[in-house]
Amino acid sequence: FFSRADSVAPQRLESCEVEGMDGKKSDDGKFVPQYKEIDGWIEKLINCNNLAETEVKELVAKAREILENEVNVQPVRCPVTVCGDIHGQFHDLMELFCIGGKPPDTNYLFMGDYVDRGYYSVESVSLLVAYKVRYKDRVTILRGNHESRQITQVYGFYDECLRKYGNANVWKLFTDLFDYFPLTALIEKQIFCLHGGLSPSIDNLDDIMTLDRVQEVPHEGPMCDLLWSDPDDRCGWGISPRGAGYTFGQDISAQFNHSNHLTVIARAHQLVMEGFNWSHDKNVVTIFSAPNYCYRCGNQAAIMEIDEILEYTFLQFDPAPRRGEPHVARRTPDYFL
Repeated sequence: FFSRADSVAPQRLESCEVEGMDGKKSDDGKFVPQYKEIDGWIEKLINCNNLAETEVKELVAKAREILENEVNVQPVRCPVTVCGDIHGQFHDLMELFCIGGKPPDTNYLFMGDYVDRGYYSVESVSLLVAYKVRYKDRVTILRGNHESRQITQVYGFYDECLRKYGNANVWKLFTDLFDYFPLTALIEKQIFCLHGGLSPSIDNLDDIMTLDRVQEVPHEGPMCDLLWSDPDDRCGWGISPRGAGYTFGQDISAQFNHSNHLTVIARAHQLVMEGFNWSHDKNVVTIFSAPNYCYRCGNQAAIMEIDEILEYTFLQFDPAPRRGEPHVARRTPDYFL
């Protein structure tokens, strides 16, 4: 599906132009507008070229200034396009932008899992963070369970950083930044977005606002649950086969939505073959945005466009043409976290 639903084009934020008047002096003493540098980084990344380690350090510092001022339930305005897992599939991320539009023309909400599994985690997360810095009010990036020091040491991002930079400095810069990513988002006070799912420790959105998110993802507890839990056909709470988080039934999601005046919970975290899947009598929708996951699952990907009156359109897409793959010495484990 490459057609787009009719919608009013979002307006470019004037604040971007005003802030662009600020800047700094370059090495030769010339004044460089603040966003000229970031635009250069974005152009480099769009061509699938890595930033230098010094550039990553500067980018991460700028991003932290923005993210530390965002809240655990980050408010988002519509129209907005909601995206699921990316998992380092950079060329498919480019396909997503071809279909959904590029920032700032499209307002984006990404629900986590930018790294691991795919061959281009560095480029993927660098580009999304650069877009966040450049268009902070048009890009929202939530934390997924893979935005974690422990998980990335097993599933690819750590090894990729070593391979591409010769050390772990870039991995440390990004994993430290992940601690500041918001845990959830709320679109127009009605659509609740997060990576994983609900928690038995959380009855309302105010409970989430009180969490201290600036830490490594815990092994248990409410913050862990938000990033790890899954909806299930069985009612009530269940033990998750993932070893973290819980499964939750339709009774749980319906009660949570009713108590918090929500119309739907949008989440990612699970492979769905058509790219999106409704569950729990349309109380929950799962969105997965990595087509042909792990380059072998054969699934479509999808993004969810939400218009000015909160109506949904799902745009499905197939993988981008395969590029030459880098040599990877060891395969990541097959357990699909």
